Amino acid sequence: MEKKSSFSEIIHGDIPVLVDFHATWCGPCQLLKPVLEKTAVTWKDRLRIIKIDVDKNQSAATSYKVQGVPTLILFQNGKILWRQSGFMNENQLNTKLREFI
Repeated sequence: MEKKSSFSEIIHGDIPVLVDFHATWCGPCQLLKPVLEKTAVTWKDRLRIIKIDVDKNQSAATSYKVQGVPTLILFQNGKILWRQSGFMNENQLNTKLREFI
């Protein structure tokens, strides 16, 4: 059985991690879901994507100063490489990821 990694362990890894801070009631968050699913396939061996529900994980949202959803934050080795709030289409997101990965 695989050990479950903590959020801190995940974002401190060598593989870049895109964190999607979202909420179930958020319309733009729902629009972003298929974009992230396609992005996960496109970047499958070079990027990890995790979703954080801000209503269920308020401490994580607060510690990263997430004030609006969706907010995407790209981490690598525990450092924030990039962050943006609001919807992005697949093209915009892939263009941005290419700058860092």
